[in-house]
Amino acid sequence: MIRYVLNKFIFMLISLFALVTATFVLMNAVPGSPLREEKATTAQIQKNMEAYYGLDKPLVQQYGVYLEKLAHFDLGISMKQRFRSVNQTIAQSFGYSLRLGIVSMITSVLAGCALGIIAAMRHRKLLDNLAMILAVAGLAVPSMVMAPLLQYLFAVKIRAFPVTGLHGPLDYVLPAIALSSVSIAFIARLIRSTMIEVLSADFIKTAKAKGLPGHLIVWRHALRNSMLPVVTYLGYLTANVITGSVIIEQIFAIPGMGKFFVQCVIDRDYPLIMGTTIFYAILLLASRFLADIAYLFVDPRIRISAGRMGG
Repeated sequence: MIRYVLNKFIFMLISLFALVTATFVLMNAVPGSPLREEKATTAQIQKNMEAYYGLDKPLVQQYGVYLEKLAHFDLGISMKQRFRSVNQTIAQSFGYSLRLGIVSMITSVLAGCALGIIAAMRHRKLLDNLAMILAVAGLAVPSMVMAPLLQYLFAVKIRAFPVTGLHGPLDYVLPAIALSSVSIAFIARLIRSTMIEVLSADFIKTAKAKGLPGHLIVWRHALRNSMLPVVTYLGYLTANVITGSVIIEQIFAIPGMGKFFVQCVIDRDYPLIMGTTIFYAILLLASRFLADIAYLFVDPRIRISAGRMGG
């Protein structure tokens, strides 16, 4: 089991190194200097600024210096936000993205599982059809379309929720629903199809023959086995929530990392582009790593396989 975890961790580090290298090369492959828009400065000041950010050095040397700083968790100084480090920018903005992401993930899992269970327990009945209609609608409408629709209906027309910002509990409702709508639909369909298959298995029939109540059969046996695909999807769910929050934060004017991620690309702020990309990559790879570890506790087959690998 230790060897299994170690292999997954090493693979995560290799993936991170490859992404850092690819991002650095592609970013520097863009023609021109990122400081060229500083038109109010003289040529000498331009050279001094390029020397300050190390842009006057060969690309290989720049890469080596950046890796050395990255090893000390130093993401550099922003080119456009004067006297502000990338670490400070991420630290001040990530709190908003993290809170919205957590609320969206909890909403996705709870609502998706609830819809899937209802649909499976009422297979081919009215509730099953209604749940699947909601699921199809959630998959068909992307978050960038869902967000302004929710704003118009529930914030402008009904005025039940705030239009923008992220200050109180009610502020989370609309952006969380918009961000998690696709995930809710996917999890609902996943739980429904898996649970229908599990409910027809022999061990469920045995549990019913022993006289176990229906709710115990669902919670102790059917749901646990149906959650295996959902655990696998959690890693991808985290990716969808993190990357999707970039658009949602722009629509709802939330001062999270999405705002700086979009702006730094427009401004060609190299340190901030690298810093936010690496930070997002760490989150995504870590979520995938934790999903693989969680599988050890959910699926006995992988636990046995990992034990043999360690042996």
